[in-house]
Amino acid sequence: MNTRTINILLADDDKDDRLLFKEALEELAQPTTLETVHDGEQLMSYLAEHSEKLPDVLFLDLNMPRKNGFECLSEIKFTEEWKDLPVIMFSTSFPRDVNYEQDMIKMLYKIGAHDYIRKPANYNELKDIIERSLAKIDELMSK
Repeated sequence: MNTRTINILLADDDKDDRLLFKEALEELAQPTTLETVHDGEQLMSYLAEHSEKLPDVLFLDLNMPRKNGFECLSEIKFTEEWKDLPVIMFSTSFPRDVNYEQDMIKMLYKIGAHDYIRKPANYNELKDIIERSLAKIDELMSK
């Protein structure tokens, strides 16, 4: 694992999920910084204000107030300054209908998501998922 610090932006309206994400990051060996926003409008404002120094990766919840994850992902991928920002969709939003979920995930990848992660119920799984995602981002940054 590289010792490079990965700058993370988490967009999630659930305060408890943001806290668990932060705690999981603190337990990982990979050095990180974390900024958080709590809705889609705040996310888009953050990106506009930080266009010169975007985060290395955005973890984006699908179901947020004011502007949802689909809308944010589309706007990010169709904005020249932001289109290369790696976005990992991070959500519990899909019903257990496998066909519906697969169609939605395909659409997210088509729009430009780098990955889709279903939020796990288990804290250790959360740490593992974040660690694997950050390893992929670290690999991307090394190229």
